[in-house]
Formats: sequence, C-alpha cells, structure tokens
Amino acid sequence: MTKEFIPDPVLSAPQDKEFVDRPIETLYVALPQKVYVKAGDMMSDKGYSEGYLADVLRTKMKRDNKRFWAGDNVSDYLHEGDKEKLIDEATEAFELVLDRLLIDRENDPNSQGTARRLAKMYFNEIMAGRYEQAPDATAFPNDSQDRYEGMLVVRSELRSMCSHHHQPVTGVAYIGIIAAEKLIGLSKYTRIAQWCARRGTLQEELCNDIAREISKATNSENVAVYVQAVHGCCENRGIMAHSSLTQTTVLTGTFKTDPHTKKEFFDNIKLQQEFAPR
Repeated sequence: MTKEFIPDPVLSAPQDKEFVDRPIETLYVALPQKVYVKAGDMMSDKGYSEGYLADVLRTKMKRDNKRFWAGDNVSDYLHEGDKEKLIDEATEAFELVLDRLLIDRENDPNSQGTARRLAKMYFNEIMAGRYEQAPDATAFPNDSQDRYEGMLVVRSELRSMCSHHHQPVTGVAYIGIIAAEKLIGLSKYTRIAQWCARRGTLQEELCNDIAREISKATNSENVAVYVQAVHGCCENRGIMAHSSLTQTTVLTGTFKTDPHTKKEFFDNIKLQQEFAPR
C-alpha cells in the first residue's frame, strides 16, 4: 500500500512577492569599497583572512578627508596595538624592497632582520612624531602680581627626515616667546620641537609646525622659531655639498612687528651659539 504524499508546506508554498523574476544584476548591489574580514571570524577553505591594517586606516582617513602627508600626525586613528601591527606589515614591505634590490636577506648576515629593523626605526624613531600624541606640556600659571613678562629663548637639538628622499636632517631650533598667562617646563620646548621634527618634512614646514605647537602650549601669540640644519639629501646625493646649511625663521606677534624684539631674539641666538658645545 502506497503512503499518501503530503507536500511540505514550506517547500511547496506558492511564490509570493519575495520571489520575483528579475535580472540577477538587480538583485545584487556592488559594495563601494573593499571589505576586510578579521581572521578567524569567517575562515573557510578558500582562506579568508584580514586585510592590511594600513589599508583600512588609509580608507578611513580618505573618508574623513584627513590629510596624511609625511609631515602630518595620524595618531588619532591609532588604537592600542595598532602600531605593532603596522610594524609587522611594514616589515613585509621592506622585505620586498630588499628583494627587489637583489639583497640576499636570507644568507647575508648583515641583512638578516634588516627589514624589521627598518620598520621599527621608522615607527619608533625617525617618524615617531606621526604616530604619537603630542607631548603632555605641563603648564604653570604666570598670572601673579610679579609675573614674568620678558623673553624666553630655548635651544633645542633636532633630528628629522627629508620627505623627498628620506635622508636625515640634523640641526637645532632656537625657540623664543614673550611669556603669556602660562609657562611650560623648559624641557617641554625641546620635546615639542622633536615631536614636530620626527616626521618626513621640509624645513620650512617644520619651522611653522614648531611655532604653532609652542603657541598652542603656552597661549602666547608672540613666538619666534629659527632653525638651522644640514640635509642628507644635499650631502649624501645630488650635489654632494658637505658644507650646506639651511636656515629658516618664523616670527609672529611682536617678534614680527617690533624691530627691537626681533633684534633681542637674534642677539640671544648669537649668545646661545657662542655658549653651545662645539
């Protein structure tokens, strides 16, 4: 005896408005950008894996119209552990560069591990100012009856990098301010200057950056910055000029408008240069 067939109510349900005969291209919409899947969340036989963090961050900054030139700070886009991940990714990229330069990084003892050393050097040293937040410039009130209203000049040694050829820039910044309602510790002037310098930059931009950050930290509208430096892009390549010295100056407020204040600043620089160790 044959058992009566009873149709499955789901499989045999009549088509409704959810099943419409339309061209397939109208059923699927292309995503506007890449989708990055974290490893472990959607692993399959086809090997889904996470994309490069650097690509994700670049996409975010482009979306936010955030400029990320060599001299810009991008620390607002980094979270705990991100820099270590970026170092890993940069190591892979430097390995490819060494391979393209036909350097045997497997057997040459001087080149083993060089790619990682390069990656760590960029993120932790010569371009650290791009990936770290601004130094905490502890301020002291300068609003008592006998407040200091004179000029302060600080000499700060600098290490930077030319953003054109990634050659070292070595020099010194002389930072002058007319004291405002708050003062910062003397070491903070150098910390701020070095934070601005440890990026890929042009010396003209660097001078502006230091002046802006010092003004922000001190609330002083009267700031002067004089930078003199030698550039590896002139010494080690191109014209090979080993006596090259570049000088740049940014003057704001009374340093710009008052000749006597300007003269006092540069007189102080001359005294500092005589005192500085040779």
